[in-house]
Amino acid sequence: MARYRGPKTKIARKFGSPIFGADKAYEKKNYPPGQHGPSKRRRKVSEYGTQLKEKQKTKYTYGLLEKQFYNLFQKAVRTKGITGELFLKFLESRLDNVVFRLGVASSRSQARQLVSHGHINVNGSGVNIPSYLLKPGDIISVREKSKSLEVITDSLGTSSYTRYSWLEWDNNLMTGKFLNVPERDEIPENIKEQLIVELYSK
Repeated sequence: MARYRGPKTKIARKFGSPIFGADKAYEKKNYPPGQHGPSKRRRKVSEYGTQLKEKQKTKYTYGLLEKQFYNLFQKAVRTKGITGELFLKFLESRLDNVVFRLGVASSRSQARQLVSHGHINVNGSGVNIPSYLLKPGDIISVREKSKSLEVITDSLGTSSYTRYSWLEWDNNLMTGKFLNVPERDEIPENIKEQLIVELYSK
């Protein structure tokens, strides 16, 4: 399946946010890319352009393709509640995102690869679908044969691991629990979801 494999710092600079995680190159050049640098005069962005930029930023942040992104948005539309918030909650409930949040992988793309290659179990059974939506109470664990994988042990060994109130993790058993779907104010991503709703409402 096609995935973005280009220069990540350039994309982060384009959106003005380190959407792929800590990036020293972005910190040095936290202005839009272009041969004229930060002094270049920027054209005023239209309302549509602002909405599109927010959608693209969110799509790159969670690593989804356009069709996946749109289908998940339509699921939020069909669900009772605030569409924008529901959409973000669905994104956060994806298995690849939760594997990343638990610290098993150092990035969402790495988490997606771990899931696709069968290194992750859900409720004791192997699940190799990164888009699998978890439900409250689901148990996520590293497959027994995969517990010694260097990418996993390195990621779990990092001191920068962030704990989230909706997730529980046992480092000794390499097992986590999806306690509940996070509330909007618990989701740390800098996303203006209403702009995405407005874009798709046109």
